[in-house]
Amino acid sequence: MRNGTVATALCALLLAGVAHAPARAQVLRCDDRVNARCTEVARIAQSPAVVRAMRFIEQQNGVARSELIALTEIPAPPFGETARANAFADLLRAAGADSVAIDSIGNVVAVRNGTSRARAVALAGHLDTVFPEGTDVTVRERGDTLFAPGIGDDTRGLIVVLHVLRALAEAEIRTEADLLFIGTVGEEGLGDLRGVKYLFREGARPIAAFIAIDGGSDDGITNEALGSRRYRVTFSGPGGHSWGAFGTANPAHALGRAILMFDTAAARFTAAGERTSYNVGRIGGGTSVNSIPFEAWAEVDMRSQSQSRLIAIDSIFRATMQQALTAQNAMIRTGEPLTISADLVGDRPSGVTRPGTPLLDRASAVTLWTGVQPRLGISSTDSNTPISLGIPAITIGRGGDGGQTHAPGEWWLDRDSYRAVQRALLIALAEAGYN
Repeated sequence: MRNGTVATALCALLLAGVAHAPARAQVLRCDDRVNARCTEVARIAQSPAVVRAMRFIEQQNGVARSELIALTEIPAPPFGETARANAFADLLRAAGADSVAIDSIGNVVAVRNGTSRARAVALAGHLDTVFPEGTDVTVRERGDTLFAPGIGDDTRGLIVVLHVLRALAEAEIRTEADLLFIGTVGEEGLGDLRGVKYLFREGARPIAAFIAIDGGSDDGITNEALGSRRYRVTFSGPGGHSWGAFGTANPAHALGRAILMFDTAAARFTAAGERTSYNVGRIGGGTSVNSIPFEAWAEVDMRSQSQSRLIAIDSIFRATMQQALTAQNAMIRTGEPLTISADLVGDRPSGVTRPGTPLLDRASAVTLWTGVQPRLGISSTDSNTPISLGIPAITIGRGGDGGQTHAPGEWWLDRDSYRAVQRALLIALAEAGYN
């Protein structure tokens, strides 16, 4: 029998003996890289204190559902997370955090002190939703399903963070490293990851590993950061009457030309190489059909798995905007030339936490412990920032079933959702050190 096969069998036997492991855990497959981590996870999971914590999590499932409803009904629109932050901070204090604070940008940061305090491992969900101020966030129940804007993304992620802390306190578990339980601001849209960027700013307390809770599946592990650049580009001119001022520089014509030039060049660039995308999502400007607009604007989104290709398509965008400006100004018959501004309104870096990184291998081993095969993926989440800095980071699911994310009809169903809390707990314990 090969060494890898022996280790795989050992891992399966250890996991099969854990009191709280699902029965299907006996069919685990641990490759040569993850074998040691499977053994580590099995050792942690069979600790009496951890078994108590796992059982407590399952027993608290009804409480978690009630807290999800209450937190969802506290609006957290973009740049308006304060009320939810205060409520989440109160929940973390009551759950057993040693300290809780709201930092200057609005993040909620709770700490459960480790025994050595030499490192810090973070578990985070985001406070904000995509829905604007004034959105009705009342939770409606239809059978076992809950409906409300933001109930899954990412209010349920906050509940996972909260219940990991509560289980640790209930079972009196202390890790070697400090554990940080965080609710971030600004994860969605034009929030541009401002909360997590602040956590990893120069001079901040170092975070050795970062685990975001944001996503639906129990097998998914996001280890690749999908980077993006977002611009609001505006062409400006004097404006005037469509007849009387004809021949004056027209910002709308310039914008149309710019979009065509960018689309042509970007289509060629994205036809080959690592996947890269672009999109003109919104356009606007002007006052009436018979007026030359004084400005015309567009919002542009570019994404790539590769930071170098993201920078390259960004360069294509800026170059074609200038080329369009020059071409349109050459057509002016009278008046002042057009000007352009291209404001960067979103900058999410790319990167990857590679297999072989202890955090990723531990997350894979824990996922195997739950009885499913881990599936690596790419997305744009709070993990983008630490990944881009070379800090181990992943994003895992919030549990249950859900759908219509980012839509008013968003829904969430409690289907074995406690497993997501157990999974997050085990990953945190393995990464933060527990003997």
